[in-house]
Amino acid sequence: MSEAVKLPTFDELYRQLRALPPNRNGEIVGGELITSPRPGVPHANIGIELAGELRIRSRRKKGGSGPPSGWWILGEPELHLNVRGQTQVLSPDIAGWKRERVPMLPDGACVSLTPDWICEVLSPSTESYDRKAKARLYLEAGVTWHWLVSPRARTVEAYRREGAFWMQLGVWTDEDVVAIEPFPEFELDLSYWWDGLEREESKDY
Repeated sequence: MSEAVKLPTFDELYRQLRALPPNRNGEIVGGELITSPRPGVPHANIGIELAGELRIRSRRKKGGSGPPSGWWILGEPELHLNVRGQTQVLSPDIAGWKRERVPMLPDGACVSLTPDWICEVLSPSTESYDRKAKARLYLEAGVTWHWLVSPRARTVEAYRREGAFWMQLGVWTDEDVVAIEPFPEFELDLSYWWDGLEREESKDY
């Protein structure tokens, strides 16, 4: 009689994640440690550019009454989200929380509060995972808005959760100047995001 295979516990998987070398990223999905190479320079540059712009333009308004306004915007946060009865450890490129829902950021190395908005900067090695399995987890976790930014194609895709599905809000590219949910109050000039990047379909970002 064959013996049952003992699956690693979450604590064991998390220790493995924390022990990964600096050139590898790790996430825990469905009781499995998923690793991928650290993103290249163009990928990292767009993440910093976008996060920085959104942090400045969506900061809290001073004065007035009522609940806090604005957003918390974090780059590469470590999310511990309960999905399908398991703790999933996910690390999006950028995440945002409405301050009216989350007045104060949690104190610690990880965040267990579901973001209102997620942005993933796509790389060839992880694009399929970001578009399918990871997008489904964000949906099930209750994320409301989901962006996919492609440095190679110079596109921004925006989605809003509608029930059990993502509804596409639009696709923007190159030098578009647009206001995209969930930040309709200001326009983004996409040309700044691609500044200095070559359009090469074969280049691994």
